Amino acid sequence: MVSWRDPGNSAKKDKDVADFPSDAVTTPFVAPQPQPAREATPTPVAANNSRPGKESVIAADLSIEGKIEGSGHVRIAGKFKGDVNVKGDLTIEPGARLNGSVRAEKVTLSGDLEGNIESARRVDLQASSVMQGDIKAEDLTIASGARLRGHVECGSWDGKSAKAESKPAESKPQAAGKEASATV
Repeated sequence: MVSWRDPGNSAKKDKDVADFPSDAVTTPFVAPQPQPAREATPTPVAANNSRPGKESVIAADLSIEGKIEGSGHVRIAGKFKGDVNVKGDLTIEPGARLNGSVRAEKVTLSGDLEGNIESARRVDLQASSVMQGDIKAEDLTIASGARLRGHVECGSWDGKSAKAESKPAESKPQAAGKEASATV
């Protein structure tokens, strides 16, 4: 039983629910049905990076052999054998493996890479990474625990300065009776 005051009558009246107009009766509450669990999907690079771009993913249960070229971002969670040449970012997830050379804007390595990083603006070796090969990058970050075996060249490399440093120094004629020595 519901009590309410009729605005047209100052006396208090008791009314049954059945006396309410039909539009005043509400539908019963229905609890929302639980949604089925979704599988975890990789986080798009655009969410972690200020540069927008599409990301291609090689899933953890895939093994692919070939060549990757393009302008988007690539995330490897499985195994890939071949060269990667992208004008975007390359991410190698923990447990993933890449056998081949790499050219990318940014390389984030958490898995295994057997091959050279031939050109990159930035390389980040995470604690779980294993790298066997040479690195040539402008910036390099190596986390504690990362493993690296290879030659590393860091810094801004333009064609002139790299060639200038690789040329042997010209030898000057020595005075008679004096020996030349150099310390490296």
